[in-house]
Amino acid sequence: MTVLNVKQQAQSLIEKLPDNCTWDDIMQQVYVILAVEAGLVDRQEGRVKSVEEVRSQFGLQP
Repeated sequence: MTVLNVKQQAQSLIEKLPDNCTWDDIMQQVYVILAVEAGLVDRQEGRVKSVEEVRSQFGLQP
C-alpha cells in the first residue's frame, strides 16, 4: 500500500467526490478520515475496550 502525503490524500478525496459536492461534503469526508486514523492509532496503542467492557461499564444487557 502506498503512503500518500496529506496533499495527495486531499487531491484523491476531491477527485472521488461528485462535481456538485459542497464544502460541507468535503469537510465531512475529511472528518471521517481523521476519525478513522485516530481510531487506528488508539487501537495500536491499546486504548480500546471490548463491547462487553462498555456494556458492563454502562450496565447494559448483552
